[in-house]
Amino acid sequence: MKLLGMIIVAVELPLYVQILLAVLVAAAFAFVTVKYLPLKLRWLASILLLVLAVFYGNKIYSGIMEPINFNINKIKRYTPVIQNLKIIRDAQVKHYEVTGNYIDNKDSLINFINVAQLALTRTQTVMEKVRKGGGITVDVEKRVTDTIGYEPVLKYFENRDFKNMFKVPGTDKEFELEIGTVEKVQDLEVPVFRARIEKEFLLKGMKPSLVKQEIEALATDQIRGEYVLVGSLDEVTTAGNWPPFYDKKGGN
Repeated sequence: MKLLGMIIVAVELPLYVQILLAVLVAAAFAFVTVKYLPLKLRWLASILLLVLAVFYGNKIYSGIMEPINFNINKIKRYTPVIQNLKIIRDAQVKHYEVTGNYIDNKDSLINFINVAQLALTRTQTVMEKVRKGGGITVDVEKRVTDTIGYEPVLKYFENRDFKNMFKVPGTDKEFELEIGTVEKVQDLEVPVFRARIEKEFLLKGMKPSLVKQEIEALATDQIRGEYVLVGSLDEVTTAGNWPPFYDKKGGN
């Protein structure tokens, strides 16, 4: 019974502690077997040691594979989420190029992609004669920007499911979408936006201790913080908080 109790407690211990405990238990059991157990009963000890070896071998393997599988599965969950956040970012950027502002109305942003036109401009340098005092005329270089046409914003979203960009893939929830302003320099307010979803929600059903570690992640090759997000309400940026490998072609 005591041995069974030790095994049950060991299941909850960290992997390195379990390995050390397994070695100590095996050594103690072997010593007791050799010193006190009759020769004719030692086959029972061998079977018990085999069972313990299989049990701890499985625990060690599971302990090694658990974080590996967690990382594989979290990337599978994050990848389609990030793809939608990229569409939201690109939609907000185009809205800013056309209107000079971001927008927090989701339906209006989807409709904007469908109907808006983006101006095509051309900037060229021209020489302009300027009359100075005393009847003197000089040539002054001037840059002139002209609108030469328009193109539909929809062109930039071909083969992209922008109509469902606010839906968190695999769930019935939508991304939070907020806008605001940041003082970039004194007396200059710059529009900003942010779209995000909680990591804890995305990783629902996975091991709580590993989810907690993921929420607290600070490494440069991890998604930092408790949200997967794009943009910011605290600084002027349209970047996401995911590492570069999520931006590789195909999202692999």
